[in-house]
Amino acid sequence: MIVLPRTDKHKWEFKARFRRHAFGWRSQPAIQRVNEAVAEIKRVARRDPVLAANGAVALIERLSPALENVDSSSGAIGTAVNNALRELAVLIEDAPADAKTRDAWLEQLWEAHAADQIPYIELLADDWGALCGSKEVATAWGDRLLGITRMALSPDKNLRGHFHGTTACLSALLRAERHQDIIDLLANETFWPYKRWAVKALAAMGQRAEAIRLAESSRGAWTHDGDVDRICEDILLSSGLVDEAYERYGPTANRAGTYLATFRAVATKYPHKAPGQILDDLVKTTPGEEGKWFVAAKEFGLYEEALSLARRTPCDPKTLTRAARDLASKDHAFALEAGMLALHWLVHGYGYELTGADVWAAYSNTLKAAEKNDAVAQTKERIRKLVADEAPGGFVGRILGRELGLDAPGE
Repeated sequence: MIVLPRTDKHKWEFKARFRRHAFGWRSQPAIQRVNEAVAEIKRVARRDPVLAANGAVALIERLSPALENVDSSSGAIGTAVNNALRELAVLIEDAPADAKTRDAWLEQLWEAHAADQIPYIELLADDWGALCGSKEVATAWGDRLLGITRMALSPDKNLRGHFHGTTACLSALLRAERHQDIIDLLANETFWPYKRWAVKALAAMGQRAEAIRLAESSRGAWTHDGDVDRICEDILLSSGLVDEAYERYGPTANRAGTYLATFRAVATKYPHKAPGQILDDLVKTTPGEEGKWFVAAKEFGLYEEALSLARRTPCDPKTLTRAARDLASKDHAFALEAGMLALHWLVHGYGYELTGADVWAAYSNTLKAAEKNDAVAQTKERIRKLVADEAPGGFVGRILGRELGLDAPGE
């Protein structure tokens, strides 16, 4: 075990929590502890970036052993770890460490990566060149890993095999500006997670058109289109071709965890584009899911567009109800129609884990908006007709039938 240099006698709280098999199968407690550990390290980084980098290395070393028993089927713990790794890698990369300290960090991380069984810290290899901190260190790591990487990528099936350091080698070579070495290594490679490094090498050599052609030619059943889009977008943006980057890749290269987060990512990257245009272009990428863009449209003040989208395909009734509640004072007409749409989709059987309280919330918030629009009677009549058309025994009719003067279906 390599002993990391210490800048003081700091005691890390997270170390006691990240023992081998420290967590059971539930992912949420583990996610909370991962986030707390990253926050602890970032607090230290404000006053001592080298000590914080020490802590980052120590946490990365402990992640996989501590999380081995956690249920990863939902992807939540994997996402949390990947987000943590990105932040920790930046802290290590930016720390003003001397050569001896950085060498120790890299050796510790290399051992942890090699021992990664699940794997949880596999993506750390993507940042290996940055973690090296300098072209000289990256060159040394490239030399160290090149031989076995060449064997692992060999077209000879008797030589080819998995090497956990293949991506780390490619990342180090890129940081070392050994672009031709990367291209030669990957001349016959078809596996996109490796081939993408040849695309990056061509771009770094100034051969941007060739890089994009190589990326585009790599699309297929086993290639992640979103990653191809992101790399090509970055190449065009770095060339100052902002409009071309948006037209070709903007709406597809910035997928995030939610539709709203995706909208924000595109709007942030392309501030010169009108929100309405961005919304139209994003909606086109998800045919049949128009209603799911309702929140994004609403948050950017595109109220008419939001209602139009929610009418085209199902939208979560709870989301629509919240919109009716939150916008009742700001935009009465929008709130009223959002509430009506909530009831519409409830009547048509959409929504998750709904209760009678959800129906009453949609109804009451719609009427509150109707009061501000001086349209209570008309709105009640619209709701009455809507519920009356529900299938016999319908959920909404059972809840609101008596309130609306309807015989509850089935009675």
